Amino acid sequence: MGIAERKERERADMRRRIVDAAMAMFVEVGYEKVSIRNIADRIEYSPATIYLYYKDKDELLYDVQKEAFTELAAHFAHNLTAADPIERLVQLAWAYIGFYRANPELYDLMFIIKAPMNAEGEQEKWKNGDSAYDALYHLVAECIEKKRLRFTDPTTAALSIWAFAHGLISLDLRSRLKVCKLPEKALNISIDDAIRAYLEVIKC
Repeated sequence: MGIAERKERERADMRRRIVDAAMAMFVEVGYEKVSIRNIADRIEYSPATIYLYYKDKDELLYDVQKEAFTELAAHFAHNLTAADPIERLVQLAWAYIGFYRANPELYDLMFIIKAPMNAEGEQEKWKNGDSAYDALYHLVAECIEKKRLRFTDPTTAALSIWAFAHGLISLDLRSRLKVCKLPEKALNISIDDAIRAYLEVIKC
């Protein structure tokens, strides 16, 4: 291995260490308590070392967000097993909300917190979200082609289904569903019932 290749591998290894530490801390303590300094402390390097790889916290969190989407894609791959596309769509819905319940801090970073999106700059394309959106889009397109959904346009279907699930999750994540005045267990049951009802309504 030449010098250039070795340096590139060392650089990739260090970025991996930084992202792994940031992701672990994000899950443990949340966005507000994660800083370049305490990430540096975690991996036993100086903050200046991290700034050699990331210009700011937002850019680092963008890579953490990317890693979270990789986990979501793997979660979908593991849970979407049905042959029938409409059954896979139901599986996707439960996998999506299941991922949120198991990883609320990561969901916040992936879909709600603005900070990592600052690293996208003026680009029109949000690449980190491709795998999740494409999984939904191609699945609803298959359902529409086989006349299993009431929608006729895959984009409209994908946006509608995503917005419904994300809306419920966002309200729950930000504690706004307390307005329902239900204990947590009953509230989770109501959320699940709402998802079931919505999925039934959109089926042909």
